[in-house]
Amino acid sequence: MNKIFSSATAALDGVVSDGQLIAVGGFGLCGIPEALIDALLASGVKNLTAVSNNAGVDGFGLGKLLESRQIKKMIASYVGENKEFERQFISGELDVELTPQGTLAEKLRAGGAGIPAFFTKTGVGTLVAEGKELREFEDSTYVLERSLVPDVALVKAHVADKSGNLQFRRTARNFNPAVAMAGKICIVEVEHIVETGAIDPDQVHLPGIYVHRIVHNPNPEKRIERVTLTEKKES
Repeated sequence: MNKIFSSATAALDGVVSDGQLIAVGGFGLCGIPEALIDALLASGVKNLTAVSNNAGVDGFGLGKLLESRQIKKMIASYVGENKEFERQFISGELDVELTPQGTLAEKLRAGGAGIPAFFTKTGVGTLVAEGKELREFEDSTYVLERSLVPDVALVKAHVADKSGNLQFRRTARNFNPAVAMAGKICIVEVEHIVETGAIDPDQVHLPGIYVHRIVHNPNPEKRIERVTLTEKKES
């Protein structure tokens, strides 16, 4: 089966629709499937629930879908760099399910492994645990968390072979493998496509069985986050 599509728009065709649960890889500005996000923006689908470690920044990544009002709910861990996200949340226009980072990673991993739920100590005694089942194990309290199985997973990788076996590059590995495993349909954009068998089996980071569609994006933007420091004034 040919998994390679001519464009991100073609890869999303017939897959995305209104009201879906969509998971997106990335950590900060690293490993974001920017071409697929742009295609999702152009598709006009709306009322999406987006699962991602963060919500992008203004004008980039998921920030674009927030600006276009295509996302109705965010399930995320870190949302501190997006002013439009902040505005929509404070005004009540955006539903937010803030999830501890490790819990979010495990929700996706468990979803990909066919595990419907798991217990964790993280969040016990906080707003995170409100309305959820609590249980005692060995004198400690744990909260039950449901796994995530997105309708569509959008992923960024460095290399794919034609069968969909993936390699991620450094920090871009972050949430992308877990997102890919969890999605019912996984679409990945990659910088390089090689022949099946060209990747050493011991160097495959994610088997092609999880990947349904591949898009070649040889020149991603690759934004870099920089720390800005205020110079200390001499007294």
